[in-house]
Amino acid sequence: MQRYFSSLPRNHLVPSTILTRRNHVGSMSQRCDVFINYRGVDTRPSIAGLLYDHFTRIGLRPFLDSANMKPGDKLFGEIEESIRSCKVGIAVFSPRYCQSYFCLHELALMVENKKKIIPIFVDVRPSELRVEFNRNCPEKEMERFNWALGEAKYTVGLTFDSINGDWSELLRKASTAVVDNLVAGEAVEMPGN
Repeated sequence: MQRYFSSLPRNHLVPSTILTRRNHVGSMSQRCDVFINYRGVDTRPSIAGLLYDHFTRIGLRPFLDSANMKPGDKLFGEIEESIRSCKVGIAVFSPRYCQSYFCLHELALMVENKKKIIPIFVDVRPSELRVEFNRNCPEKEMERFNWALGEAKYTVGLTFDSINGDWSELLRKASTAVVDNLVAGEAVEMPGN
């Protein structure tokens, strides 16, 4: 039987098995439940920050570089470890997402590590997302980014219009998708429970 935190609304519940299990597994306490991949100039002050705050409020451990990293942290090391240790990734696609090497690198790491990715398309359609040619980026990297973007943009996700959209509805749908995937992942990891 799964128990839930009674202080959370019914549609935003995180099973206590997820919350208690991570406290009993060595370095698991440093890991994150959900990695938030986003283009800072487009979505940090709005959607990415709201997702981070909302996930934290409902008892999840999200990773958002601007919130989790401190001066002196190794940029790639911390981010790559968080991606490897997370259960679910949120890819917040925005109009300038594909202009960022870092966004595409993180996305490729999530796909390569076979993480469940929940795309959120903010002010952009999946068909509009394309890796832009960059002569400073090796061809192998460009192929890697194209492959990862193709995997993610053809995954069922959420769409959001930042001008006319319902922000609370977006947070509700995103948290429901994350929690459902975390619960499904726990069922796979602990088949007898």
